[in-house]
Amino acid sequence: MRGALLVAGTTSDAGKSALVAGICRWLARRGVAVAPFKAQNMSNNSVVTADGGEIGRAQAMQAQACGLAPSVAFNPVLLKPGSDRSAQVVVLGRVDGTVSARSYRDRKAALLDVVTDTLAEVRSRYDVVVCEGAGSPAEINLRGTDIANMGLAQAADLPVVVVGDIDRGGVLAHLFGTVAVLDPADQARVAGFVINKFRGDPSLLTPGLDQLRALTGRPTLGVVPWADGLWLDAEDSLAAVADGVLGRPAAPRGEQWLRVAVVRLPRMSNSTDAEALACEPGVAVRYVTEPSRLADADLVVLPGTKSTASDLGWLRRTGLADAVLAHARAGRPVLGVCGGYQMLGRRIADPHDVEGGSADGLGLLDLEVEFVPDKHLGRPTGTAWGEPVHGYEIHHGRVVRSADPPLLRGTTGPDAGSDAGAVVGTHWHGLLENDRFRRVLLGRAAEQAGRSGFRAAPDTDFAAERSAQLDLLGDLVEQHLDTAALEHLIAHGSPPGLPTVRTHLADR
Repeated sequence: MRGALLVAGTTSDAGKSALVAGICRWLARRGVAVAPFKAQNMSNNSVVTADGGEIGRAQAMQAQACGLAPSVAFNPVLLKPGSDRSAQVVVLGRVDGTVSARSYRDRKAALLDVVTDTLAEVRSRYDVVVCEGAGSPAEINLRGTDIANMGLAQAADLPVVVVGDIDRGGVLAHLFGTVAVLDPADQARVAGFVINKFRGDPSLLTPGLDQLRALTGRPTLGVVPWADGLWLDAEDSLAAVADGVLGRPAAPRGEQWLRVAVVRLPRMSNSTDAEALACEPGVAVRYVTEPSRLADADLVVLPGTKSTASDLGWLRRTGLADAVLAHARAGRPVLGVCGGYQMLGRRIADPHDVEGGSADGLGLLDLEVEFVPDKHLGRPTGTAWGEPVHGYEIHHGRVVRSADPPLLRGTTGPDAGSDAGAVVGTHWHGLLENDRFRRVLLGRAAEQAGRSGFRAAPDTDFAAERSAQLDLLGDLVEQHLDTAALEHLIAHGSPPGLPTVRTHLADR
């Protein structure tokens, strides 16, 4: 089988990323050479690839579902919002300026060539390429410059499946409306629907699916049930938070829980760093946005951010900065990652206005940071607390002075991190995915927080947890989608003669 498919969605967070990963896993398990592709992603969750570039975290997860290493070819355009009105543009893994929403429209014509050329190259190397759309194809105000949804489908001759999240309500109207607002040429590429996150008796949905087919002439290729176990690598860091707790923590191995508060910064990046902690039995990880939620926390985590000075100002305005300082002064543990690490220092200098200006830090670590225009990308290795570790770095800030003991050994320069006892910081993302290091960190945090009854589990395997979730996605596709119809669609494209849903827009 050879071919390609575009998975579009009725909305952001409809389940596109998960469905693409599931289809990739299902095909890879059957021995198909398959790869993911997202022409344009907008996310501050990113990773560094083996070829030294930067792509969206979701595409790295999808690559793993295929059994592949992440590559810049799988996500040629990445937008990293730094404010409500501007975003950094990453093209083929490298920073290529900053744009506003309006100015970005003027760049899309050139980027369409980049996207289609890259997709053609990926298709030449793999039997099947499963593409993920961005946002929704129903954003018809953006259709003229679209490079990720129907614009890509037309340029690369792709069949399209639209996925809708039933948990949001109104999914049948969303699916119908998505097709109905498209022009006839775009409608002709939409070959079917998938409904995501269904709970209850599927027979109750059948009459609605029959009516949807009668109205649009298109089948529903599957109804994917709600799966409690899916929460790792969520594109939206709050998508998998139930009752304020990240993930589904198992009961503690000892007599006490360890409570972790992750400050949800406005421009938080690489929120997936907290997920490794949430995989641990007896560790309750919560995202927090106001000071009272830190009062009973054992470990406070300041995560990465795309706008360090701005988010540090927000931290002070909300009272969270004072709460973090009080927590640390009581001898209780604080961990800063990347931008959060920079906030813990004495001073952030930004002479080139890279990330929103200079600012005084919280002063919990004896270090100074300076932002430079060139972004540092790396996949370093070393040791920490006697354990071998690896991670990845994505930052403009460089440590220009540090008087604290280093956290990481076997790596050069002060950017590797600081260990000031109860307050620890690092520029490395992914450090918490190292199982043995994470166990030492949890043991230290429990001791510093006075949680003598907490015991770190000796057998948590984060890589295995992630792999199991990818297998679950593959199982959901295999068990709940019409895989024969999916194969035919991939191999042969959208069937000819699909009817046009007539509306006043379609008749123009």
